[in-house]
Amino acid sequence: MDLVIRDSGLLEFHKNEKGERGETRVENLQELVNACRSFEGAEDDRAPLEEFLDNAALDAGDTQAEEYQDAVQMMTLHSAKGLEFPMVFLVGMEENLFPHRMSADTSEGLEEERRLCYVGITRAMSKLTLTYAESRRLYGNETFNAVSRFVREIPQHLIQEVRLKSTIVRPATFYSSATTQTESDMPYRLGQQVRHPIFGEGTILQFEGRGPSSRVQVNFGREGTKWLVVQYAKLEGV
Repeated sequence: MDLVIRDSGLLEFHKNEKGERGETRVENLQELVNACRSFEGAEDDRAPLEEFLDNAALDAGDTQAEEYQDAVQMMTLHSAKGLEFPMVFLVGMEENLFPHRMSADTSEGLEEERRLCYVGITRAMSKLTLTYAESRRLYGNETFNAVSRFVREIPQHLIQEVRLKSTIVRPATFYSSATTQTESDMPYRLGQQVRHPIFGEGTILQFEGRGPSSRVQVNFGREGTKWLVVQYAKLEGV
């Protein structure tokens, strides 16, 4: 599969496509290679490619269950609008995945992702489970993402945390550069409106680091998105 998408020129074609659409298609092609690598077919007379495509068609969700039949329905958040289920699982609740890294740097993109998360949360009639992976293989690379800010924005008393008894070994650089600050450690909160003496008014998008080196990401509208060291930023609440 990797050979086909490269030698056919398909990967290069979408890499040269402008905008978010091209980047998304490149990621989808890379994830297709990932799916092929992890696929284990049954031992029968069919070719592996035929088995893989049959499984992919089943996973698409069009024929998951008959109407009124008890079943797990897999779908995107967009396709879930207007529907309700007794139990809902939102998976992949990680920074850079949801919210997606392409949306997190602008207040408009972040708000759209937050609205989409609200759609998913409100699909649950009685029970909602949010899951995230401390270690995830994405597009062929091992990633270590923090739990999504959307989870951290939910009041703590409404969450019951359940953890596996497994241990994830992270790279040594993970703790120094990718540790996400919690709101309880910060004088600000996600989504808060603040004022900077030079850049003017902005919105808190993200926290990073701990102690004196902690930073805050702020979208200042016309001035753009900037990372500021908290102890020197001189930010005031609006």
